[in-house]
Amino acid sequence: MKYEVQTYTLCAGWVNLWTDDDSEPVTFDSREAAEAYLSNYLDGLAHAVKAGHLDDFNPEDYKIEKVPA
Repeated sequence: MKYEVQTYTLCAGWVNLWTDDDSEPVTFDSREAAEAYLSNYLDGLAHAVKAGHLDDFNPEDYKIEKVPA
């Protein structure tokens, strides 16, 4: 199984918006790898808010889903 981080959008609902350098969707080989990547991303967003570079964000707008390999 593969896993992906999905972001909630008003127009499309839950979608994988994360892409690699070739504009291919990013997937992970394990849930743990996806969780670690998402945790690091959310930490970065929190740091940006604290530094005044971002107004705010909602961590509930992100989730990890299992996808077919």
